[in-house]
Amino acid sequence: MFITFEGLDGSGKTTTIGKLAQELHKKFPELNLVLTREPGGDKVPEAERIREIILDKASDLSDMAEALLYTTSRRVHLEKVVWPSLKEKKFVICDRYIDSFYAYQGYARGLDLDFIKQITTLVIEDAIPDLTFFMEFTPEEAHKRREETRLVKDRMENEKMAFHEKVYAGYKELIKQNPERFILIDASKTMQEVLEEVFEKLTNHPKFKEYCNKYVKSQSN
Repeated sequence: MFITFEGLDGSGKTTTIGKLAQELHKKFPELNLVLTREPGGDKVPEAERIREIILDKASDLSDMAEALLYTTSRRVHLEKVVWPSLKEKKFVICDRYIDSFYAYQGYARGLDLDFIKQITTLVIEDAIPDLTFFMEFTPEEAHKRREETRLVKDRMENEKMAFHEKVYAGYKELIKQNPERFILIDASKTMQEVLEEVFEKLTNHPKFKEYCNKYVKSQSN
């Protein structure tokens, strides 16, 4: 099973994923869990080097060059982590994926959405997430949290508010287009409340139950 987490920088995605993994290990000890991220990836040095270039504040990249770097990183990540893991029926959780590409490079950077769709289809083939959790957090809230928690900001986090507003609007459009895949989470709640909401919505989802019935040998109650 393949699930992804999306949201603005500062919405709590990464922290939530880490805590969710701990909870899943406790409640479903037989779950073969893989945690990874984009750009970059779990134990993928090539993709991680590309990540460093993209997020480095010293990098002077055109919008197209940035998009192509993301795309290259994504393909390497799929080949080395996602596809092998899914082939082995593992449970893959990815911090950012194709929706970030659409929201950031398409809607916010202004690259042609048909181009974004074409190159994404070419690169990912059939690797569409089963579920995508969107951390619902306004640009203003996310900016405030970044200011409070990020001592050092990367190239994307340093973008102006107008950029993040476009990203947010892009996500909203993607959610409208894919209502069956997206699950919205109120990220303004406490971390414990967010974790409980994500865990409940994931473990009660028919796709998760179907996956467990097929591939998880035993589950703790």
